[in-house]
Amino acid sequence: MQNGKVIGVKSEGEIARCKKLTCDPSYSIICDRVEKNTSNASSCQIIIPHNQVNQKSDIYVCMISSAHNVAAQGKYIAVASTTVETKEPEKEIRAALEPLEPTEQKFISISDFLVPKDLGTESQIFITPTCDATTHFEMTCDDIKDIYKRMMGSEFDFEEMKQKKNDMYGED
Repeated sequence: MQNGKVIGVKSEGEIARCKKLTCDPSYSIICDRVEKNTSNASSCQIIIPHNQVNQKSDIYVCMISSAHNVAAQGKYIAVASTTVETKEPEKEIRAALEPLEPTEQKFISISDFLVPKDLGTESQIFITPTCDATTHFEMTCDDIKDIYKRMMGSEFDFEEMKQKKNDMYGED
């Protein structure tokens, strides 16, 4: 920070300079195979409906692999998430974890849902709310549109982008 504004991010002694910073306010499971009913897909999304697990919230599982450059060859990363409803949150996602067993490593993390304290216009640090439990990114898309408006001072014009694409590539 310099004069109340972001100038960069320091990590392991190195600084990446920036004029604006976009970030999540917070900051999984490693397997050697994909979930058994997915035909060995390189990635998958599984939604376990809340009524199948006697909960108020669905459970979401996102599995990704080395095909996405996020895991070593032959390894998969699975993220299981839901909204915590009891004092035993790991039991709440058991229906998602059991089909993934055996796992090589498991990281359990419980996070509060956080929201930014200000719009970020003065500091130029634009913070999103914490990601919610869903894996279909609907709320994330809304967050992106919101943060764009806060950063740029106006809403993103999708129609203008469609026109520019048409002008460049001659496509409708």
